[in-house]
Amino acid sequence: MNPIEIRKATLSDLETLQKIGTQTFIETFAAVNTPENIANYVSESFNSEQLAAELNNVNSQFYLATSGNEILGYLKINFGDAQTETINDNALEVHRIYVSQAFHGKNVGQLLIDKVKKIGQETGVASIWLGVWEENHRALRFYSKNGFVEFDKHVFTLGNEEQTDLLMQLLINK
Repeated sequence: MNPIEIRKATLSDLETLQKIGTQTFIETFAAVNTPENIANYVSESFNSEQLAAELNNVNSQFYLATSGNEILGYLKINFGDAQTETINDNALEVHRIYVSQAFHGKNVGQLLIDKVKKIGQETGVASIWLGVWEENHRALRFYSKNGFVEFDKHVFTLGNEEQTDLLMQLLINK
């Protein structure tokens, strides 16, 4: 495998983001959710208009993990009013971080979370936070290993089902 690189995505990456976003969401959640709820989420979250709006938001950033011409995963972070919840005015949200199943265990997720930590330090935010489904044990272990601790919960609605997300944060730049 070629070296893994993390690069900032632009509007020209819209189709690539649609593809990797849809693929990784289905890989991660299809086995434990109804096909209708998965299809609904993919349709709402990865349509061209929605992704273009997110890519054009000055308070959101996308990053792609690549190796050669292959897309391995991606990351979306939010600042300020782009955050899905107001946790702290001086915080950065990891809105999405997904790696293709074929590349699990290949350090891709670690490189993406390291990028988030670096951006957090460079921008001077006090904390980095995220929401993760309470049943996603692999992700919970990963975030805990990276210093994130649970501080709250919220309800995430996927189609017609309410699920509990654990909110986790990493304090930085104290």
